[in-house]
Amino acid sequence: MGLLAYLKTQFIVHLLIGFVFVVSGLVINFVQLCTLVLWPLNKQLYRRLNCRLAYSLWSQLVMLLEWWSCTECTLFTDQATMDCFGKEHVVIILNHNFEIDFLCGWTMCERFGVLGSSKVLAKRELLYVPLIGWTWYFLEIVFCKRKWEEDRDTVIEGLKRLSDYPEYMWFLLYCEGTRFTEKKHRVSMEVAASKGLPALKYHLLPRTKGFTTAVQCLRGTVAAVYDVTLNFRGNKNPSLLGILYGKKYEADMCVRRFPLKDIPQEEKEAAQWLHKLYQEKDALQEMYNQKGVFPGEQFKPTRRPWTLLNFLAWATILLSPLFSFVLGVFASGSPLLILMFLGFVGAASFGVRRLIGVTEIEKGSSYGNQEFKKKE
Repeated sequence: MGLLAYLKTQFIVHLLIGFVFVVSGLVINFVQLCTLVLWPLNKQLYRRLNCRLAYSLWSQLVMLLEWWSCTECTLFTDQATMDCFGKEHVVIILNHNFEIDFLCGWTMCERFGVLGSSKVLAKRELLYVPLIGWTWYFLEIVFCKRKWEEDRDTVIEGLKRLSDYPEYMWFLLYCEGTRFTEKKHRVSMEVAASKGLPALKYHLLPRTKGFTTAVQCLRGTVAAVYDVTLNFRGNKNPSLLGILYGKKYEADMCVRRFPLKDIPQEEKEAAQWLHKLYQEKDALQEMYNQKGVFPGEQFKPTRRPWTLLNFLAWATILLSPLFSFVLGVFASGSPLLILMFLGFVGAASFGVRRLIGVTEIEKGSSYGNQEFKKKE
């Protein structure tokens, strides 16, 4: 085992990475708070600044995927679609099967220059998660309670507010509403059968309200819908902890571009279009499981150095005073100071672990289990 591979497995290194992410995130959130004064004066300047501030935080996670674990991401698509990447506003539809599916999406955003301006329709609980939710708040992310009667006006207002966004925007939708589990899949297919819809093997039944509302509100702004179907070679099920330990994965993404003008405008027809799309996604996953590849040409976009340079800059700024402080604590010989410092380390470790826990499938939301509970 080489030195770098050894360091990737060490808890203290993970703690230092977490320290840089958390402290830099708090600094970024504070600067974002200060930029609020720009909103009434120059809204577009506020947005451009916050895109770059968000990039400085999110790119640290992308760095872990690209440079720390050296995970490779391969796109299966066509040259015409590749030529559109990063040059238009789009809605992204991504399957929600893996703990790091969002990270694979972010690495593609980064490579095509839209990481800072990427958007998502997020569950409202995430708004209160430090760093993640706070950064999203300043980015005008649309939050929902996933109760359409309560969400309708909020979602429509939030989507329409993005109509004049100054940076190219990739708006992510997890149409399944929650991560795939066998329990949720069983319930979802019972619902599909009750509605006369074809069964899906690898996906949950898509929830159509968010999609149909998004395409209606963003017409005139969004040029296309990108359908992205993600899987990992070797039947791997990667985790953020695995990335932190330096495990290398190989992600494959099949990307299909659908011009928005080709998607029905009426809600019922758009919902039917989405159901048909998920049947096609299911067929793509079946093909991948049988052949190990998706259809289409293979492209491997080159990773850019900015994520690594951004992290190294933050690490230089934040770790130097930390090391000086630690040396001072132990040089003092004070048992009280040393115990307080060790307590802080324990609390920091717990906090970082809780942030990682947000991505874990077994700790995901109970959304999608309501019908199951009723049956019980």
